[in-house]
Amino acid sequence: MTRPEKHSLTLRGHRTSVSLEPEFWVAFRALARAQGKTLNGLAIEIDEARGDVGLASAVRVAVLKAAQSS
Repeated sequence: MTRPEKHSLTLRGHRTSVSLEPEFWVAFRALARAQGKTLNGLAIEIDEARGDVGLASAVRVAVLKAAQSS
């Protein structure tokens, strides 16, 4: 198992750090590309829909749902 890696994202002009395992970063980038979005753009959409869960958890769930639907 690999350790999470912290990367910075910009959401509506504000920088934030998100820690994900490298495999999730790869899948998150691939999902953004497949949807024709930037990584920050997709993160904004996930952030707006996440409710009370953390951003990293919301990203993991979005990546998992996308993988399950393909």
